[in-house]
Amino acid sequence: MGCVHQSRDGARTVSTNYQLKMKILILGAGKMGSFFADVLSFDHEVAVLDTDPRQLRFIYNTLRMTKPEEVQDFAPELVINCATLKYTIEAFQAVLPYLPQTCILSDIASVKTGLEEFYRERTRPYVSTHPMFGPTFASLNDLSSQSAIIISESSHLGKVFFRDMYQKLKLSVFEYSFREHDETIAYSLSIPFASTLVFASVMKHQDAPGTTFKRHMNIAKGLLSEDDFLLTEILFNPYTPEQLIKIREKLKELLAIVDEKDSEKMTEFLTEVRENIR
Repeated sequence: MGCVHQSRDGARTVSTNYQLKMKILILGAGKMGSFFADVLSFDHEVAVLDTDPRQLRFIYNTLRMTKPEEVQDFAPELVINCATLKYTIEAFQAVLPYLPQTCILSDIASVKTGLEEFYRERTRPYVSTHPMFGPTFASLNDLSSQSAIIISESSHLGKVFFRDMYQKLKLSVFEYSFREHDETIAYSLSIPFASTLVFASVMKHQDAPGTTFKRHMNIAKGLLSEDDFLLTEILFNPYTPEQLIKIREKLKELLAIVDEKDSEKMTEFLTEVRENIR
């Protein structure tokens, strides 16, 4: 990561050695906060801030903080906000008074609603990203099949840092605008979330469940272990209704085929589905 240096005459320069050891503050010691602390703490000086000291019990090789004012002495060069989506902006606001003006702000929020406006109202550089995986379903020991998104409006140095880190984790990295990100999330998260919720809402206990049922059930349990606010915000994405309408139209089409017991149309429907997932 590039670092800002100030010479005796007050001029500032930016180094291009992105491997320099940095002072990084992580907000939130939940699943993703702990993950980033583990990933970064051996190459950088890392501090983790969480107002609940119990969350810090299993955080190691880092400086642990429970009060925002403790951040001032640490003077981070980068803040990675891993707070629960509901408190992302609130977590930023709590530490802003104690951050150096050159400190880069960053978030990993899965929904960017309100964050674009928040960043534009600040003079600090920022980088917004979204690791497209979570501890619930992904194996954090092997992320080679997973992806990450970096928001194109972000600052250059911030993008370089996260692109380098994500590539070292073997993630496929894509760059989207704030709008393109939320459109992608409406498709890639809202559709499976909604489908899983509908399945779980009509399912009944099975004494002898089949393999497919078990897999769907495991997905539903994993999804419903997530924070309610996260699920709500993803489904409240302004681009979600369009995707739900498509699901409703396809369900209506499938219901008509089943009611009519139309084998020919069923074959056509299944062929179309296979083409979609090929």
